[in-house]
Amino acid sequence: MPKSVPNHASVVIVGGGVVGCSIAYHLVKLGITDVLLLERKQLSSGTTWHAAGLVGQLRATQNLTQLAKYSTELYAGLEAETGQATGFKQNGSISLATNGERMEELRRGASMARVFGLAVEEIDQNDIRRMHPLLNVDDVVGGVFLPKDGQINPSDLTQALAKGARAGGATVLENIKVTDISTEGGRVTGVEIEDGHISADIVVNCTGMWGRSVGGFTNTLIPLHACEHFYVVTDPIAGVTPDLPVLRDPDNFAYFKEDAGKILLGAFEPEAKPWGMDGIPEDFCFDELPNDMEHFMPVLERALNRMPALQETGIRTWFCGPESFTPDNRYHLGEVPDVTGLFVACGFNSIGIQSAGGVGKVMAEWIRNGYAPLDLWDVDIRRTLPHQSNPRFLKERVSECLGLLYAPHWPFYQYRTARGVRKSPLHDRLVNAGAAFGEAAGWERANWYAPGVTDPQYEYSYGRQNWFEYSAAEHLAVRESVALFDQTSFAKFQLSGRDAVAVLNQVCANEVDVAIGRTVYTQWLNARGGIEADLTVTRTEADEFLIVTSATSQVRDFHWLKSHIPTDAHAHLTDLTSAQAVISIMGPKSRDLLAGLTDADVSNAAFPFGTSQLLNIAYATVRATRLTYVGELGWELYIPSEFVPGVYDEIVAAGAKFGLVHAGYHAMDSLRIEKAYRHWGHDITDEDTPLEAGLGFAVAWDKPGGFIGREALLAQREAGTHQRLVQFRLTDPEKLLYHNEPIWRDGVIVGHLRSGNYGHSLGAAIGLGYVQDPEGGVVDAAFVNAGTYEIEVACERVEATASLRPFYDPKSINIKA
Repeated sequence: MPKSVPNHASVVIVGGGVVGCSIAYHLVKLGITDVLLLERKQLSSGTTWHAAGLVGQLRATQNLTQLAKYSTELYAGLEAETGQATGFKQNGSISLATNGERMEELRRGASMARVFGLAVEEIDQNDIRRMHPLLNVDDVVGGVFLPKDGQINPSDLTQALAKGARAGGATVLENIKVTDISTEGGRVTGVEIEDGHISADIVVNCTGMWGRSVGGFTNTLIPLHACEHFYVVTDPIAGVTPDLPVLRDPDNFAYFKEDAGKILLGAFEPEAKPWGMDGIPEDFCFDELPNDMEHFMPVLERALNRMPALQETGIRTWFCGPESFTPDNRYHLGEVPDVTGLFVACGFNSIGIQSAGGVGKVMAEWIRNGYAPLDLWDVDIRRTLPHQSNPRFLKERVSECLGLLYAPHWPFYQYRTARGVRKSPLHDRLVNAGAAFGEAAGWERANWYAPGVTDPQYEYSYGRQNWFEYSAAEHLAVRESVALFDQTSFAKFQLSGRDAVAVLNQVCANEVDVAIGRTVYTQWLNARGGIEADLTVTRTEADEFLIVTSATSQVRDFHWLKSHIPTDAHAHLTDLTSAQAVISIMGPKSRDLLAGLTDADVSNAAFPFGTSQLLNIAYATVRATRLTYVGELGWELYIPSEFVPGVYDEIVAAGAKFGLVHAGYHAMDSLRIEKAYRHWGHDITDEDTPLEAGLGFAVAWDKPGGFIGREALLAQREAGTHQRLVQFRLTDPEKLLYHNEPIWRDGVIVGHLRSGNYGHSLGAAIGLGYVQDPEGGVVDAAFVNAGTYEIEVACERVEATASLRPFYDPKSINIKA
């Protein structure tokens, strides 16, 4: 081992791109100075160096926007702090719309920007001509301007962050290749390099497009894949001044930025070119890929019309380089499951520069504290699933993902590529019933049905999409008669052993030491009282429990429970997801239907709400659990996968006389939001407590032994909450809600909607969102009820009614009938 390389560091960061350097910089700012950053070649030599350097701030969620906003604030002072030039300037950015749907998207984004604290302006053709005189805007219907956006030189930024890290005590070494990551007993112990071993308490994988292969050292799944990214740099153009705003022309797949009197024109074309299927060359360092002018030419031709000066200008540089993309266009952060102390920050989908500052900050705090400093579920590595690291899946999916950066961000958009990965045993039967499928966690799920239509497809818009009336009929059938849902995608775990009840009672906020056959709705909390999971626990035997959670939380929730089983506990956790299918029958006629399928007594007295029993249906023994996520009488039927087609056929045959319909996940969402049922990841997160979310009824405050998060909840109960989840109903029945719409109370923004959908039984759009006091006071029922509310929809404020009780069946009479 070279003498300059230490044999130990508290934190070893693998990868010297902009993100790795930012994490090192922020660690030393927190006082963690025993930091070693290792770069296989030279700093920024992978993908950072050829990034376009755009620094935008508006992202899809509030917290991701805050990370980008922080990046901008950091970059503004970094040159003065370190003495290293960065080329940062805040010249603003313009996004154009050439049609009404794109303008609707931009207006909704502008509303989001306001609630997230960003400066934003809606602009018209004349404004755009004034701000960017080189443009032809004859086809433009409008745009938005974010004055605090800007641009930066990526390599210089990386060097500035590295210089700041070194100044704080970190060691940054180039030309040191990590060949392996060592672990022992499920914990990281260090890294191997070509000349020896470096022990470490924490290792952070910041290796960009190498992230998946480096993850392979520890069998850690990090799904990402490189794609070719194209841009050109022109000769100097008269009128291209340093203050020219960054221009995004998404309808033409292009962005334009000033580059020392020239124009850099880049593309996010609809069909991308995956790269590196056979591996990344060992000597890759500041490398370019072969140009493909034929591939780039359609974008260039459109750009010639948008900026006519390009027609008279030469091209100085044709560039093609790799960028890493993930299956859902969201990057990967956090501590990986099953290897304590191993962190990842990879897969930045062409937004690594604008994200790096904020990512460095939260990753440093995550490493120091042992938990994320804010809700980062959108980018948490625990959201990923094994199939997403399949090379074929990645190659197909990322060919679509790059183009989605500039495609319209339609509500309810479904991926086109890498489909059919996970299917219910009922899939073909649902096809015959007219199902239109969506994808969640790889599952093909029936989102809506068009009976009698072969292969129904989505027609996207920001208004009522083509499935709206189909889903409305399903919704009303659940309210008025009976419907069948296929919920096989539920994640299902079994915890068994003599210590199972003790383990679960520590993890669950509610009491799960209940009679066999009882089902408990509960949250899993962190030490701050935040909601880590929202699920049900059924006691199936004295020492055995069935845990049911959402498909998208499968890895996260399994890992959370596994990590909270003491090493000396006799408790065994098993994932049963693939072993059991689930059919739900819901609606006021569901009891009549079920009674005709089994010889068991399913009356309210014999089978009350919140209980679970084994029944015989067709030739199968079925676990029937009386629960609902739609606000009606109903049962979830858990069936061994090989038996489910026969059970389904019996249900459908018997259901004909009750008017049984098939219903999809869009109807389920509209039904649950009318009842104000919470959705984890949107309405409730690890930053929100049960008291804030109105879920205090699911907390067993005084159960023996307490539970994780109890002390934090007790303190909050004593002090009062500073936000409350509220249900809203628009007074205008034509407007639609999705999420992130600002909440106005008495003329002041007090929050934003976490989720929204149309309430077909209520005849209006319904949303759920937290209300806060702008002055920081306690938010209680009196505060909520004293306000007059509006919801901002695409820059228009719409009157709304607010309620802390569900608008639909507030006393839950229906579900207990």
